[in-house]
Amino acid sequence: MALRVVQWATGGVGVAAIRGVLDHPDLELAGCWVHSEAKSGRDVGDLIGSAALGVTATNDVDAILALDADAVVYAPLVPNPDEVAALLRSGKNVVTPVGWFYPGETDGAPLRAAALEGGVTLHGTGIAPGGISDKFPLMMSIMSTGVTFVRAEEFSDLRTYDAPDVLRYVMGFGDTPDKALSGPMQKLLDGGFIQSVKMIVDQIGFAADPRIRATQEVAVATAPIACPLGTIDPGQVAGRKFHWEALVGDEVVVRVTVNWLMGQENLDPPWSFGAAGERYEMEAKGDPDFSVVVKGFQPESVAAGLESNNGIVATAAHCVNSVPAVCAASPGIATYLDLPLVSGKAAPHLR
Repeated sequence: MALRVVQWATGGVGVAAIRGVLDHPDLELAGCWVHSEAKSGRDVGDLIGSAALGVTATNDVDAILALDADAVVYAPLVPNPDEVAALLRSGKNVVTPVGWFYPGETDGAPLRAAALEGGVTLHGTGIAPGGISDKFPLMMSIMSTGVTFVRAEEFSDLRTYDAPDVLRYVMGFGDTPDKALSGPMQKLLDGGFIQSVKMIVDQIGFAADPRIRATQEVAVATAPIACPLGTIDPGQVAGRKFHWEALVGDEVVVRVTVNWLMGQENLDPPWSFGAAGERYEMEAKGDPDFSVVVKGFQPESVAAGLESNNGIVATAAHCVNSVPAVCAASPGIATYLDLPLVSGKAAPHLR
């Protein structure tokens, strides 16, 4: 029997997750929650640009809670712990890319209690945070001894992210430096990336200060830059860097960094992706040192990214492919450290 999956929210990740569920041999789409009245009542196939699927989207939370389903891929822009708790208490496992990758005892307690009440499991996953920023560096550190430093870093062109309102009002692009630096993005990112750093600290065994140092920087445009939110004018924010660091004394032992640029031209400071271009990097120093460059999660061009952003699809895939393992896990909160190896599945025509 296929596991019945509900998709919560139909932004970029949500649409990709629906397609992933449809392609997965062990899953079937059982329902779909949408935010807007305009999407409610429509066949989900219409929302993802496919033939009718026979599943109707709804913005009625109670209808989703009452639905007979095994799991929910919970992918709103901003997480709501009360929604997640209600889904768990209704007996639905929850897999999400927006939090709970490695929650502490205190901040995870309410949702752990809700999961135990519902007899189900909550699992946070994704690409970064989740995956590139924690799971994969830890997996590869098995090939080094005496580890002294771990780094995970993203280099992405945000001109491929077709979400103008998010870019401007949440991420601070096109705003003044002061407004961007005091805006919501640092706090929104802290929740996930601080958990990534703490997971690495705990598993490697660093005697690090429990406080994670979070810093940010901005670059401004020196000439007009065309992007999904319109034109970024000179003096407005066109590049952002966020860093999260764990320290033992004065020594940085774990660093996770995000580099988001609106292209590589006309920036002050003159930030660039370097010769390697857009990518994810993972590094460990020990015996031996190693570094890994991951290509392919960023699109090959701005035009290709506006058509289909690989990083968004990968985030959704990591959630969808984790559903069977999460449904089989013991009730509570499960991190990567609690689950078996999860893999992708063969394309339908090759099964």
